[in-house]
Amino acid sequence: MNKVGGADLIKRYQTLADIQTAISEKKESCHTLVSYYLQRIHQHEELNAFLESFDEEALRKADQIDQKIQQKKAGKLAGLVLGIKDILCYRGHSLTASSHILETFTSLITATVISKLEAEDAIIIGRQNCDEFAMGSSNENSAFGAVKNPVDTTKVTGGSSGGSAAAVAADLCHASLGSDTGGSVRQPAGFCGVYGIKPTYGRVSRYGLIAYASSFDQIGPLTHSLEDSARIMEVMAGHDPQDNISSSQPTDTYSSFQEIGHTSYCFGLIKEIMESPGLDEEIRQLIMRKVDSLQQAGHTIKWVDFPLMEYVVPCYYILTTAEASSNLSRYDGIRYGHRADKPADLLDLYKQSRTEGFGDEVKRRIMLGTFVLSAGYYDAYYTKAMKVRRLIKDQTLAILGEVDGLLTPTAPTTAFSLGEKTTDPIEMYLTDIFTVHANLAGLPAISIPAATHSNGLPMGLQIMGSAFEEKALYHMAHLLDTA
Repeated sequence: MNKVGGADLIKRYQTLADIQTAISEKKESCHTLVSYYLQRIHQHEELNAFLESFDEEALRKADQIDQKIQQKKAGKLAGLVLGIKDILCYRGHSLTASSHILETFTSLITATVISKLEAEDAIIIGRQNCDEFAMGSSNENSAFGAVKNPVDTTKVTGGSSGGSAAAVAADLCHASLGSDTGGSVRQPAGFCGVYGIKPTYGRVSRYGLIAYASSFDQIGPLTHSLEDSARIMEVMAGHDPQDNISSSQPTDTYSSFQEIGHTSYCFGLIKEIMESPGLDEEIRQLIMRKVDSLQQAGHTIKWVDFPLMEYVVPCYYILTTAEASSNLSRYDGIRYGHRADKPADLLDLYKQSRTEGFGDEVKRRIMLGTFVLSAGYYDAYYTKAMKVRRLIKDQTLAILGEVDGLLTPTAPTTAFSLGEKTTDPIEMYLTDIFTVHANLAGLPAISIPAATHSNGLPMGLQIMGSAFEEKALYHMAHLLDTA
């Protein structure tokens, strides 16, 4: 097994609270922290986690925050060094969505989530590699090369936020922001052994996020701890008038989840998942051990049927590719981004620019989406998938009326080898089978690192909760974490 950095991989700080304590005791500063992370980014370029680091800018920002700390004017996230997935707009910085079609593009706006975090003195240290336009389950679809898993560099990180997960796992930054359309925060979190949450749809603003599938996309943090995930979520969450689906539902003090008193939860286990022949046996046994521990602590377990499980992946891919084919039509070689040289006419300009700019997986999904939206097949595929999505959501909400959270594996297996599934798109798509459910239903879900497999790789467990109940979700994850 090829590990990164040996003993050097040991994390200096598990939580932001530890960092802030060290700063207050003058054992650390934002400047030394940023210097440390920049050094590690450059030392571990072989992981391909970062596409660009903002060296001078991050150090300058660190000095400014150090001054604010001395003046006791610093924000609540002072000391947080953060990487951002290369799909979030950051004004004045390059933005490519890990695609050649945007290779020369510079963002004109800053995503709302970044503005909120910077307002509380988080430091953005760089752009992180991802699957092109967030389309992938292994981070092998980036135009700039695959990201390697720091636990074992022969394995994938998961996708599409693979660079973001790998950076946290390898201690190249303290936390990262990813986006989750069908598991793109949670699956790489599970594969790399970190925490990743997909909030309720509409809980976090999507303004400044390059759209893949607009009715699925959500932004979420990847962290070393539940505590930091909750602190970041507390700052990011809330209504944003620049995002028309942003919810006005009141936010909660997510970071106080550990203060919730003794609560007896009912955890649901889905029979179709636990009995799936594709589920790794060690992961199945891990869940059952956790179940025993939860029951001994006074919680209850309820087995539930979810017969629609076999439809979640096809339903997801029909709807997301349809939305992608619409969203990606703006990349035409005219307004911005890559433009082909010497096209014969306007139609040829469109064809050549997109052929040269988009990678194979993006082309595959655009073509599939265009097909399911075409006049002869719209009702047979898209309309039917929309009806199935409604059934999936209704049935899931009915189950969550009986249980507090659904406990599942994050993925059917641990991280697979680089190149193992690239020739079989269907096999690759099935790695999302346990994560797409939450996106179809618009519900929050979190992946926690639960144990190490006998193969030496992390095993992730997932909890899905009720809409806008992120605080309870964090508490359930905490109980599972300590079970």
